[in-house]
Parts: sequence; C-alpha cells; structure tokens
Amino acid sequence: MITLQLAPSAAGTLSVLALGAHPDDIEIAAGGALLSLAERYPGLCVRYVLLTGTPERQQEARTSARAFTPGADLEVDVHDLPEGRLPSVWAQVKEIIEGVARSCRPDIILAPSRGDAHQDHRTIGELVPTAFRDHMYLAYEVPKWDGDMSRPNSYFPLTDEIAQRKADLLEKCYPSQQGRDWWGAETFLALARIRGVECRSRYAEAFTCSKLVIS
Repeated sequence: MITLQLAPSAAGTLSVLALGAHPDDIEIAAGGALLSLAERYPGLCVRYVLLTGTPERQQEARTSARAFTPGADLEVDVHDLPEGRLPSVWAQVKEIIEGVARSCRPDIILAPSRGDAHQDHRTIGELVPTAFRDHMYLAYEVPKWDGDMSRPNSYFPLTDEIAQRKADLLEKCYPSQQGRDWWGAETFLALARIRGVECRSRYAEAFTCSKLVIS
C-alpha cells in the first residue's frame, strides 16, 4: 500500500469541494476526512454544494457544514431541486455543477460515485468527471438499503477521536433523521471499522479515485 501526502495548491491553502445530492450525504461519507483536514491544514477552504433539501434540512446542512469544518473558510450553496428525481432535471444539475467548475479550482473534490445505486447520487457522479477534468476526484460511498458498497481503492484513516466525533456530530446536527432505522453511530462506526481493516487503521473512510497523475 502506497501513502500519498496532500499538498496545498500554489496559493498555499488546501481547497476542498464537497458535492452532495442531499443534506447529510457529505458528512456520512466524508465527515471524518473533513474533520481531519480542518485539523491538519490551517486556513482550509471548503465549498459545500447541495442539490436538494427542504428548508429544515438545508438549515441542518448549514449547521453541520460549519461543525465538520471548524476554523475553515467555508462557503455553502444549497439548491432545492426535487429529491429522488435528479435524473429528470439532468440539465439543471449539469448547469449547477458546471457553474461551480467555472468558479473554483479545488485541490480535492468529494462527490458521489457514478456507480451509486441511488439515482440522485449517480446523476452527480456521472457529471463530475465531465465538469472537472484536471482535479483529484474522490468518489465517496453512502451506506443504504440497496447494498451497493463498492471495492474502494483510496482510504483516509481516521483516529478514534475523529471517528467518534463524526458519529456524534451526525446525531447532533441532523435530528430530522434520527427516526430512520439505518441511522445512528452504530452504522457509521461499523463501516468505518471495516474500511479501517482494509487499510490497516482502526477506522477509515473509503473512496474511489479513477485517475491519478504522479508527477
């Protein structure tokens, strides 16, 4: 297993673009990575872009974004496209993503995978590589009923403290989701433990990177 170190851009600040179909997608899939990056990189720049969400859920997302990126220079964009029907508004999704691509050049993109079983996630995952052709795109995974967990090839190890803080913040920031049968610290820590086993860490988050240029 090869370990690669992240390096800030020429501007001297590491920048992250996090794309999500729904409020909580980003934090479930990459909340530990965001917490770790905020801790390791002073001046971290993070841009959140969410495509769907009721006003209540969007407010939860704004609160959560700040909690998961303490001290970062944070920008949050929320949209109200129809949840569960992003394929039917494909042109609008494409316009939003391409607009983001024209306005920023992130060092890292965190976004859903094109192989995700959920149609909203998959729509974003299919469009990201066409809008961002020269960026590190880490496709994240979201546990769900569909049972579509992949075989990732990239891992972000998490300390015990970060893994637990991620689980605690998800519970705190998304009270609207606590009645769901899949929701809870047990789910989030269980997946992190499995991915940790795969990269010889106690906990980890996993991603798929389809292209990587070594210079």
